Amino acid sequence: MYGALDISTSGMMAQRARMAAIAANIANRSTILDDKGNVNPYRARHVMFAPGDPQAATPEGRRLGVHVAAIELDKGEFNYRWDPTSPYAIQKGEKRGYVPEPNINPAIEQINAMEASRAYEANVVAAETTKQMMNQVLRLLA
Repeated sequence: MYGALDISTSGMMAQRARMAAIAANIANRSTILDDKGNVNPYRARHVMFAPGDPQAATPEGRRLGVHVAAIELDKGEFNYRWDPTSPYAIQKGEKRGYVPEPNINPAIEQINAMEASRAYEANVVAAETTKQMMNQVLRLLA
């Protein structure tokens, strides 16, 4: 009876994790130093989903909903900004004079945030509808 509600709530939790990763990406889009002060630009994080919620198994053994399988780092190449006067500019090689920056596109992150927000809202509506249907069934049975 509560399986449909599990599906919606697990979807909300997964989208919340996705929004947290997007917020971290946007907040760190200018971070080029690691915690030790070395030039090591922030890499974008992407949330990977998998079907089924490991915490919710039905009596038949099926897992309902969705869960966060992993949060992966974007292995794409960094963005580079020409600034030979920067102390963080590359000193040797073909990228000499360029400053490496995080591989984050703010426009794409905004689109991802809107998509995650709408998916969260859809799960809220599905959960509310499920609750209303359960109320109606219980009212008719009583």
